[in-house]
Amino acid sequence: MSTTFTYEFDTEAYKGKVSFPTGIFIDGQFSAGSEGKTIDIVDPTNGRVLTTVAEGTAADVDRAVVAAKRAYDSVWGLKTPGYQRGVFLARLADLMEAHIDELSALEALDAGKPFLWAKNIDVTGAIATIRYYAGWADKMHGKVIETTEDKLAYTRHEPFGVVGQIIPWNVPLVMMAFKLGPALATGNALVLKPSEVTPLTALRMCSLINEAGFPPGTANIVVGYGNTVGQAISEHMGIDKIAFTGSTLVGRKVMEAAAKSNLKNVTLELGGKSPNIIFDDADLDAAVQWTSYGIFWNQGQACCAGTRIFVQEGIYDQFLKAFTEKARSLKLGHTFELETYQGPLISDIQFTRVMSYIECGKQEGANVHLGGERHGEAGYWVQPTIKQEGATVHLGGERHGEAGYWVQPTIFTDTTPDMRIVREEIFGPVGVLIKFKDEDDVLRQANDTLYGLAAAVFTPDVSRALRVAHTLQAGTVWVNCINMVHANVPFGGYKQSGIGREQGEYALDNYTNVKAVHVNLGHTV
Repeated sequence: MSTTFTYEFDTEAYKGKVSFPTGIFIDGQFSAGSEGKTIDIVDPTNGRVLTTVAEGTAADVDRAVVAAKRAYDSVWGLKTPGYQRGVFLARLADLMEAHIDELSALEALDAGKPFLWAKNIDVTGAIATIRYYAGWADKMHGKVIETTEDKLAYTRHEPFGVVGQIIPWNVPLVMMAFKLGPALATGNALVLKPSEVTPLTALRMCSLINEAGFPPGTANIVVGYGNTVGQAISEHMGIDKIAFTGSTLVGRKVMEAAAKSNLKNVTLELGGKSPNIIFDDADLDAAVQWTSYGIFWNQGQACCAGTRIFVQEGIYDQFLKAFTEKARSLKLGHTFELETYQGPLISDIQFTRVMSYIECGKQEGANVHLGGERHGEAGYWVQPTIKQEGATVHLGGERHGEAGYWVQPTIFTDTTPDMRIVREEIFGPVGVLIKFKDEDDVLRQANDTLYGLAAAVFTPDVSRALRVAHTLQAGTVWVNCINMVHANVPFGGYKQSGIGREQGEYALDNYTNVKAVHVNLGHTV
């Protein structure tokens, strides 16, 4: 038997009740994990346990693969025409739209992000992604290829079969949509592992998947730890393709496990240390606003965050002053206060990691120009109250920083290229400001990294913007903006930031095999 999570929100941002099962979702049904264990889900605003969810195991992955394979062979895959798969996906998008406030509240509660960010960026973006791939489901066309008059040659784009997917904790619903959309549109059945840190929206989506009418077994959700469920998915002989989003370190392990098992097809969206380049002629106010968004959105917990901020020497001092004022003005607060810009980090582990990088920066000689400390030590405030199953659970009444995981917006200056805070992904609200001389100088520094996920350029000079964008070694380059992701535009990395692309038409290639068919129309060899 699976348990049910029931919550009543009574906050400034959202008032309403949610209730849904928190078991393993296999073959359209919820159940306990094979060992009957559970995982604690912790509220990042105060470190308290919100609820428990069923803990999956390798045995549960086996069950999920069997269900997915059965569904693929009998009622899904090539048995369901593309237009019908599109209908199911469109229904799911409609249901998500109907429950947008509920999904946003769950995402904010689970991940600690401000409710309005969760609604206007995460959930809205997830809905757009599912709707986009609903439109692609019946448009997977092959080609007729001319050879000779005695032969007809053509290609088909066929699903792999059973796909394994592993998503991270920072933008859980968006990542789920990135994976579900193209996989289901192309006819694959799937086994997906959400992060054990933020599984609530994924589990809520299970009921919506059933309501949308997907055949049982087409989408199976198994929450569990990386070294059990993640490992089992990566090395499972019954899974034909795997898609992973997370750290470069874990991405290597996924790729190794895939290679050592059945050499399953692999796509990886991994870490980043993205350069944000601001030239002397940039619109200073716009550059400051976008830079703030680029580093402090989602508490800095974004693979594409513009953490290396390169500012040309002619405006460096002016930019630093304006950027500092902007960072100081950001409202750090509870996720359900409408004015909150930055919430807490996801967990004590992540808080400790970020603070250790800040300390490392200090020890290596960098200057903490702003921040660098845990937020909330000086004052008291009361968080909104949430009622759980009839009992009042206070999320506040204590200092911000004593239980929750807030880190002040942090700016380092006086860095050198060899420092860890310049070279390694911190995944928190920490940026380094670097002065550069000219275009050649900044391109050399910007490309001096193991990563290549994203970059940004600020200048009104179109020729310079395009020249720099084309020279940067990154899968995405934003010009006069940053961290803008759209369902119809591909996203992915160069170098150690990954393999393959998500979003857009390009993502469909990750989920199909191309088959060439040769038909002999003649009568001779």
